[in-house]
Amino acid sequence: MNQTILPIIDRSYLDKADEGTTEYTHKTGINEEVVKLISKSKSEPEWMLNLRLKALKLFEQTQTPNWGPSLKNLDFNKITYYSKPKAKKNAKTWEEVPKNIKQTFDKLGIPEAEQKYLSGVGAQYDSEVVYHNLQKELQDQGVIFIDMDEAVQKYPELVQKYFMKRCVPISDHKLIMLHAAVWSGGTFIYIPKNVKVKTPLQAYFRMNAKRGGQFEHTLIIVDECADVHYVEGCSAPVYTENSLHAGCVELFVNKNARLRYSSVENWSKNTYNLNTKRAIIEENGIIEWVGGNMGSGTTMLYPCSILLGKNARADHLGIAFAGKNQNQDTGSKVILIGENTSCNINSKSISKEGGICSYRGLVVVNKGAKNAKVSVNCDGLMMDAQSQSNTFPTIKVNEKEVHVVHEAKVGKISEQDLFYLMSRGLTEQEATSMIVSGFIEPIIKELPLEYAVEMNKLIELEMTNSVG
Repeated sequence: MNQTILPIIDRSYLDKADEGTTEYTHKTGINEEVVKLISKSKSEPEWMLNLRLKALKLFEQTQTPNWGPSLKNLDFNKITYYSKPKAKKNAKTWEEVPKNIKQTFDKLGIPEAEQKYLSGVGAQYDSEVVYHNLQKELQDQGVIFIDMDEAVQKYPELVQKYFMKRCVPISDHKLIMLHAAVWSGGTFIYIPKNVKVKTPLQAYFRMNAKRGGQFEHTLIIVDECADVHYVEGCSAPVYTENSLHAGCVELFVNKNARLRYSSVENWSKNTYNLNTKRAIIEENGIIEWVGGNMGSGTTMLYPCSILLGKNARADHLGIAFAGKNQNQDTGSKVILIGENTSCNINSKSISKEGGICSYRGLVVVNKGAKNAKVSVNCDGLMMDAQSQSNTFPTIKVNEKEVHVVHEAKVGKISEQDLFYLMSRGLTEQEATSMIVSGFIEPIIKELPLEYAVEMNKLIELEMTNSVG
């Protein structure tokens, strides 16, 4: 068995906050004042301000969810909802980005990845996008890849048509109401008909502010017969106070189109990651979700696919890691509406030192979704007796002519496997790491190269001293 044991890395490049990068931070708390400030700072049209204010009222009238991980220590009035960095907005070259901010993105490998693997890059720092660029070849083909604030100004009719209406309405749940009221930055992508983007587009979101909140909005429209791969990365430094990430992703995959959405969320352990992601897929369309969740203390994230057109397909691949004082509540939702629709859900989790991983899934086969095919596979790996691995699947079938399969497995590392590898000269730590690497390999191999390397290294680091 030939497999490389990855070296231990210094994670301080993620956990350390940057100094002197903030121009303005609004006082903590959520109210009409901060909502109007955000809208005014972006010179938004009246319809967007009205949407924000309507969402704020809904938020104030709605109770915090009491199912899933506890949110009792999340105080919405102790979060900063707008923090402006000392940087030019939407710089087109990395030289224009302030040195102390650019250094963070250099450590994350974003500029290097742009040169080697990517068609375009966006970089957000706290509440504002500080860098955005797209290859001229794609611009000439009509591809739009800009930050969400700029899209509201340049393409108001297109944004107004799709923004938080059909896919994720502002009344969806309390965290979406909050997001709609205070959203800032994010990504807007439009891929024209028949355009196939050969290398990925990427956005990276860095939350640096103390008691910070980040609420980026991602809106992607893939027109008929088009194809694109979008990659998203996230991180934040460690503080003693809680931070909040409540972003929103809306994806529209049109007839015969294909979208792969890859995401590695590695927020710090003081962060509540309460993200909402949803896609609508038309006839013969394909959506592929590939995700990794590990850093945050509490995560509630369930990417959703609505298979509207006939022959539409959704593939959900996910890996979650929970260590000490972490609760990763993740999963997938799929609504099958059209005939011959299909979904494949493959979820893996690793928990150690008392960490909690839960798969919470929902599959609904609507009446009329004839010949629908559903496959759900959940695997949990527990590294010790103190950790937890839970599965909460819900499957509702309202059509007779369907094929549905669900499988869930939870276990620990085999003593026989450890003995075999150690008899070949590996230490117990090396043997454990090798087994874990093999367990997550089906997910890791689907990530873009630089994220696969990062994910492997981070899990290798987390597994250090896990034996005993």
